[in-house]
Amino acid sequence: MLTDKIQEMGFRANVLGDQVSSILAEAILDDVLKGGQQLVEMDLQKQFGISRSPLREAFRTLEKKGLVVIVPRKGAFVREVTAADIAKTYPIRASLEAIAAKEAHGRMSSSEKETLIETLRRMEECFHGGDTRNYWKQHFIFHEIFITASGNDVLIDILENLRLRTHRYRFSQEYYRDHFSGNIKVHRKICDLLTDEGSSAKELGELVRTHIEESSRIFIANLVHTVPGRDDPPPAGALTGD
Repeated sequence: MLTDKIQEMGFRANVLGDQVSSILAEAILDDVLKGGQQLVEMDLQKQFGISRSPLREAFRTLEKKGLVVIVPRKGAFVREVTAADIAKTYPIRASLEAIAAKEAHGRMSSSEKETLIETLRRMEECFHGGDTRNYWKQHFIFHEIFITASGNDVLIDILENLRLRTHRYRFSQEYYRDHFSGNIKVHRKICDLLTDEGSSAKELGELVRTHIEESSRIFIANLVHTVPGRDDPPPAGALTGD
């Protein structure tokens, strides 16, 4: 329930602004608020104990992040993730994250490398324990580490919004379980390349790009209720948005 999320994140009615949008974003990412669900102003005002103004400000912030759709004279709704969203977003993400990985290569601090390795360990632990939800949370953190380590503020800002648009979709899906093993192997290789300064930045960038493009293919296939084999072609128009 949203009330539980509000309490969990320690919301205080006298501290508004970004905190309202942060809690709503977390609720959307955790699938507490579902795609297509209307965000009823009166109900949220009561739950948060706030007036209409900060709530509407939060809606506008979430709309910019691609998590909410504001429909004139109807209200705000949680944005639904569609195959078209994935097809438009992932090729851009793939290219930009490849650049971020190459820029992070050779400049990661010892602390960042240790955090990356520890995050990978947690991913593997979740994989073996069948904990899909926390696996994806660790996966999100793993990518965030090298994106931040790139030191490129423009890339960091753009990728934050692109990743939020589809990240919540994974939390509510179990279909990817069959692909966990291959996914773990890819992330081990990415981790090895990032933590070895003598490795190839070009190889790293290409690996990150193809990994995200492959994720796009699988996600789209699942949305149309067909998960093709690894060597099968993607559905028609899957990566073109047609």
